[in-house]
Order: sequence, then C-alpha cells, then structure tokens
Amino acid sequence: PPEPTLERQGETVTEPRDMANVRYMVNDVEEAVAFYSKILDFEVMMSFPAFADMARGKLRLLLSGPASTARRPMPDGAAPRPGGWNRIHFIVDDIEAEVARLRAQGVVFRNEIIEGPGGRQTLLRDPSGNLVELFQSAR
Repeated sequence: PPEPTLERQGETVTEPRDMANVRYMVNDVEEAVAFYSKILDFEVMMSFPAFADMARGKLRLLLSGPASTARRPMPDGAAPRPGGWNRIHFIVDDIEAEVARLRAQGVVFRNEIIEGPGGRQTLLRDPSGNLVELFQSAR
C-alpha cells in the first residue's frame, strides 16, 4: 500500500505517525528552528514560542522550549533540560566536506572527526547544546 502522506505548500510530507520521532529540549525555540531549518535542512511543520514540529525525510524533530508541557518538572522535582549524550545520527557521504560546510556557517563542534572500525564520526552542537552526529561509513 502507498505510504500515508500530507500535502503542505505543494510538497508531500510523510504522515507524522509513520516517522521516527525525537524530542529535544531547547532553550530558545525560535533559535532552534532557525538552526535546524537553515543549517540541517529540516522543514518547519509548525512553530510556536513554546514548541516546534520539524521534519527531515522520515525524521520528525519535536523542539520543546522552557514553556512547553514537556519541560514541566517530574514529581520528584527533576526537570527536563537540553544537552546530554543522546543524539540524532546523520549518515553523510563526505564527512570532511560536510564539516567544512557547517563550520563555514558557524556551527560549533564538540570534537574533531574520529575514526573507528565502522567509519568516521564527529559531534556538533545545536544552539541549546543538544548533539547531532555526522557519520561516514567505512564501506
């Protein structure tokens, strides 16, 4: 059967329930939307001061700002916050070229490109400190 889709501004977008969904806590929704749309080619599905819904291919990225429901403290007082080590993982064909392109746009990297048995990788930070991994397979 055909994949469910939505029409938006003349483009076909995958139905959100058929996508991989990731939520990032961010300090500033507007700043995060600009970063993910301009730097990493995400499409803005909807955006409010407290929350944004973005997509890139079959990845749906939910950005929750300080005023969003997802940022409310837990019963024990722990509050969700940006950062951490979980991350979006993008496969690239030429990691050197992609790092150069992103650095030219002012993107901050947490480390240099490292190499292991499966390939090469590096981590960049979004404006709130959330990580995005770029990975180039050894194959």
